[in-house]
Amino acid sequence: MFNQKKLWTFSALALAAASAMAGVSADEAKKLGTSLTPVGAEVAGNAEKSIPAYTGGLTTLPAGFQKGSGIRPDPFASEKPLYSITGANAAQHEGKLSAGARELLKRHPTMRVDVFPTHRTAAFPKYVLDSTMKNATSVKTTNDGLAVEGTFAGIPFPIPKTGNEAMWNHLLRYAGQTYTAKYDSINVNASGSAVLATTGEITVDYPFYDAKRTTASGGKDVYLRTKVAYTAPARRAGEALLIQDYINPMEDARKGWQYLPGQRRVKMSPDLSYDTPNPATAGTSTFDDSFVFSGALDRFEWKLVGKKEVLVPYNAYKLSYAKDPYSVTTPNHINPDYLRWELHRVWVVEGKLKEGKRHIYAKRTFYLDEDSWFALASDQYDARGQLYRAGFTAFTPAYEQPAPAATAQFFYDFATGSYNVIGLLGAYPNGVKYIDSLPEKQWTPDALAGAGVR
Repeated sequence: MFNQKKLWTFSALALAAASAMAGVSADEAKKLGTSLTPVGAEVAGNAEKSIPAYTGGLTTLPAGFQKGSGIRPDPFASEKPLYSITGANAAQHEGKLSAGARELLKRHPTMRVDVFPTHRTAAFPKYVLDSTMKNATSVKTTNDGLAVEGTFAGIPFPIPKTGNEAMWNHLLRYAGQTYTAKYDSINVNASGSAVLATTGEITVDYPFYDAKRTTASGGKDVYLRTKVAYTAPARRAGEALLIQDYINPMEDARKGWQYLPGQRRVKMSPDLSYDTPNPATAGTSTFDDSFVFSGALDRFEWKLVGKKEVLVPYNAYKLSYAKDPYSVTTPNHINPDYLRWELHRVWVVEGKLKEGKRHIYAKRTFYLDEDSWFALASDQYDARGQLYRAGFTAFTPAYEQPAPAATAQFFYDFATGSYNVIGLLGAYPNGVKYIDSLPEKQWTPDALAGAGVR
């Protein structure tokens, strides 16, 4: 059927030999590589043919791509929108829009959702697919779903049964093992004024996806670590940040460190998590809004609502790599001319704040891409049940790796009328580069101090 068919067949045979310790049954897991892709997406398209069948993702390099470059030309640049949604016709498409998208269309006559042909571009290396197939019958959650156990270097729950399992798929999504980028973050206030929030140099590392790892992860293992050095504006130049997340956050909670030039020292910052406001977004998002969601699951009850067809930002190369980052912004919302929306099947997961727990969000809804497990959109509600904020990520796969990818994220605060877009790459020549993992000594607080010195 496509170039990964032999790979899937091989993996399915290997899976049949695995003993079912946890996860789904061996019989149910046989769907992987047949009616389901190895990561659990439906192979078939939808009945209306507005979503095509999955054929292995995008691995063909488009014209103009230069080997070794971190800049990725838009492979669909010549396509035109199939149709556009505005406030005038939003009611006709209500069922295909997130609550956040509907609110933007309702509030702003200039808001527009341009819908393009759907391309299922997510692709993975062989070892990730093999490990995912192995995980299907063996991985289990522990601590009431707040940690995972027995995970190899793949998606832990390709056939999820609970909201916690689906959210762990997002947290442990494959985005390449290590990448680095220089980016701009821009804040737009309620009056429409756009200002530079930060310019940062970021390195993201997933030790979980070390291709040489042959053992299952343990609870004390780090699955994600992120290091950022800020270079602009002047008031923030020289600051640096290091965050580490663990497979069992109930035993090893997120650890964070900051370097502040004025203090000339690194300090541990336990508040770089949950609903602590992210200063880089002028308070339009929290630290656990990063990547649309990050961090521990313990403050919410998670419900797997099911799968739905939703219009989401996808293959948004034009936005992520725009040479003038300010052209991406307009008053009230992202410039519609720069944003590509496509119809995709997503897993819908709802989180409701647990009794006795504290968070500024009382309810959250996430839309997880079935092909990659990236959270593509989110809706956040306050204690009154009112829509408070919405988040989106611009999915832009690195087709030369292959690796699903999404650097640009944008967050709307409906209470203040402001928004932030972070992860814009086009002003710098490096784009997103995939690199060898850094030595362990580069992931220490001491190394953070050296990165932040100005």
